[in-house]
Amino acid sequence: MNNLLVDSNILLDLVLQDPQWGTWSEEQLARYGRSHVLCINPIIYSELSIGFHHIEDVESVLEEGRLCFRSIPKEALFLAGKVFLKYRKRKGTKRCSLPDFYIGAHASVEAMPLLTRHTQRYRTYFPRLSLIAPLST
Repeated sequence: MNNLLVDSNILLDLVLQDPQWGTWSEEQLARYGRSHVLCINPIIYSELSIGFHHIEDVESVLEEGRLCFRSIPKEALFLAGKVFLKYRKRKGTKRCSLPDFYIGAHASVEAMPLLTRHTQRYRTYFPRLSLIAPLST
């Protein structure tokens, strides 16, 4: 089974019961969970943790969703830095931080599709990355 990286926005849609995206995100996780190993990385874990008061609650969600935890390889960390530098040279905002670049680089280096709703930055800086996203993003 191939791995698929799940962005935090998908998981937060479920946790926060997002009225616009909750159903779509749940359907995608169910669909791709049958054919892929659903994964997160340390960045996604950190972003997801914002929605919880206790680490045990985060762990429960990951276990329930059968999400595996994958470390970010050094090659992806290096790529994230280079792509972020390219972003900044293109006059990227100072408010933008590195998380999306780490996530995109990780998925790119390990050739994992990325399930997300936020596609613009990924499409711009990781054009070969396979994205699973709603058509309206």
